[in-house]
Parts: sequence; structure tokens; C-alpha cells
Amino acid sequence: MKFFLTLLAGIFFTGITNAATVDTIAIYSNSMHKDLKAVVIKPDSYKKQSNRFPVVYLLHGYDGWYSNWIIREPKLKEYADAWQLIIVCPDGARSSWYFNSPLDSNYRYETYIAVEVVRDIDRRYRTIADGKHRAITGLSMGGHGAFYLALRHPDTFGAAGSMSGGLDMKEVGYRFDVPLRIGDTLSYPQNWIDYSVTGMIAKYAGTQVTLIFDCGTGDFFIGSNRKLHQEMLRLKIPHEYTERPGTHSWDYWKNSVSYQLYFFRNFFKKG
Repeated sequence: MKFFLTLLAGIFFTGITNAATVDTIAIYSNSMHKDLKAVVIKPDSYKKQSNRFPVVYLLHGYDGWYSNWIIREPKLKEYADAWQLIIVCPDGARSSWYFNSPLDSNYRYETYIAVEVVRDIDRRYRTIADGKHRAITGLSMGGHGAFYLALRHPDTFGAAGSMSGGLDMKEVGYRFDVPLRIGDTLSYPQNWIDYSVTGMIAKYAGTQVTLIFDCGTGDFFIGSNRKLHQEMLRLKIPHEYTERPGTHSWDYWKNSVSYQLYFFRNFFKKG
């Protein structure tokens, strides 16, 4: 079925012209006292119609930046046109992990993304400003961030995805600046549980957020993805989980994002 959907999407996109509009804007953070940039991709119909559009927030990974996604995957413009949605790519810094660091007040990226960015986008653009028409996903660090933010802000994000997410801080280990954000495992052992999606998921067993995640079988984060999937089965949390051949790479994420955006499009139709 998934192969059929991917094939159908590929056929559909062959007749689409890259007519979407890509804006680069600055969004001020009151919590961090600075401007950060974001890319906003609007479907071509945005300038032709006066209706409002659902929004997908698309997060970059470690060492990425706000324009990382559109540079690596220009087809995002086609997807915005095809599924009639706005795609927002905010800046999550090199290694924020998209939470409010308990150790460094300069890293308030939960507040920034889930509150300040969403509020600014709803003010500037013709969005359908409710959780039923707002989703969030991302790759690697951004996959962790998308699940973390959606679970903690279910009224803001009605659906969330993760692509090759680093979902367990213990699996991530001392790589990717994690100790700078939550401390070391000896001094702050509880942080390594509380700031991990795998560690917090039991608190959200009753979540109403629609969840989808996937990971490549050759990915170094496959362990935490399988662990989360099994825990969600045990907790009876509805979700869609997929493994496909692939590694922690843009080749994998380019394939993954097309399916997830289609998934969110169907979610929005139900709203």
C-alpha cells in the first residue's frame, strides 16, 4: 500500500510546475532576545485564493539551519503545491535538541518553536490556526524535537512525525552536544530520561496526537526507534511506524518526507 501511495504521488508530481513561493523571514524570540530566520514555503494557490491553509513545521537536524531542508530537497515546493499546505522550516540552532535547556538559558527552543514561531506564522500568514491543521516533523535531532514538542503541546500540534529521530538521549550519548544541553550522566542522570522521548512517553499514554515515525535499517538510531515503537505498542498508543532500507542520510530523508507530508495532508482533511 505504501509503495502504491509513493508511486501515485510520483505520478501526480510529474505534472506540477515549481510554482510555490519561498520566503525567508526573521522571527524574534522574546525568550532568547534575538532574531532567528525561517523559511516559509507557500503553495502557488496562496496568492490566487483568499482561503487559509494548514501548516507543517519541518525541523532540521544537528548542525543544520533554517534553509537546510529547502536547499537539500527543492521538491518541498512541489509538495506544498500538491498537498495545498504551508511548510515552515524554523532555525533550531546547531544543537538545541528543541527543548528548553535546564542548564543554559540561551537555549529556549521549546518556547521558541512551540510558542513564538507558531504565533508569528499565524499572525503573518493565512493559516488555519488550530491543532487539527498543524503538524510538526523533522530529521534526526529534529525528529526528536518534533515528538517532544507535540507531546508536550498537543493543543498546538495535532500530528507529529520523526525521520531517523534520535529518540533516546542515552543512545545519542555524549555526541552532538547533548551534555552541553542537559548535563552529564553522573551529575544529571534524570535529565537523560526526562528529556528523551523514550523516557517521557509513558507520561503521554493517553495522547491524542497522531504520530508517525520511520527509520532506516542501517541507521545508527534504529535502536531507539524500535524501542519507542515497542513501548508505544505496550502502552497502546496509536501510531504508524515503518522501517526501510537506508542510513542516516539525505537520500533516506528525501524519500521519507514525501510520504510524511502526504500522511499529514490526510490528517488535515479529517479536521
